[in-house]
Amino acid sequence: MLVVGHQKGRTLDEQEHHSWGMAKPEGYRKAQRLFALAERHFLPVLTFVDTPGAYPGVAAEEGGQARAIAESMLKMARLSVPVVATVIGEGGSGGALALAVADKVLMQENATYSVITPEGCAAILWRDAAFAPQAAESLKPTASQLRELGVIDKVLEEPRGGAHHHPEVAAVTVGAAISEALAELAPIPPDQRRRARRRRFQSLGDWADPEAPPGSLSLFGGYVAP
Repeated sequence: MLVVGHQKGRTLDEQEHHSWGMAKPEGYRKAQRLFALAERHFLPVLTFVDTPGAYPGVAAEEGGQARAIAESMLKMARLSVPVVATVIGEGGSGGALALAVADKVLMQENATYSVITPEGCAAILWRDAAFAPQAAESLKPTASQLRELGVIDKVLEEPRGGAHHHPEVAAVTVGAAISEALAELAPIPPDQRRRARRRRFQSLGDWADPEAPPGSLSLFGGYVAP
């Protein structure tokens, strides 16, 4: 199998060396090459997400950060091999989504996963990061909330005090959940598995179109809520 993940580091020097787990465009392009390798050799893909977001520097933007993230998501959506993503810490913004277009999305119970950080959301909506708690309440970034919303498939229990205190015990739990997910995905034909993966992400979220009658097909590909 093929494993791709974010490397964040533990000490301050390690975190600085790894940009605090924030990948640059070249990192996502490296992941895309590995996805292609897995497809060629029929290897299941496992991704481990732990990032506050993609690297926000000027050089990354000039290097095509948004395109690299979009292409990574597209590559994952097109894979015919089984794909399992596990959020093991921070699952922030496009930096996380670039590695999380999977058949099964698992998440440790103390991890977070959202389309933007609460601070970033507060800065955009209220122009003040002090409103981060209100933003977090609306984003619902916790594992239990996301399981209820159907964004993730399973919440993985952590040892008392958190996975970072007992990494070996946490690794056993994560490994067992991944093995279970792969066993469920293995019998499914590749084309069917790929279509189901795409439908999974296309169906996330609810919206209402005031111009359309309840139950009709919307322009976005989903059905309008009654």
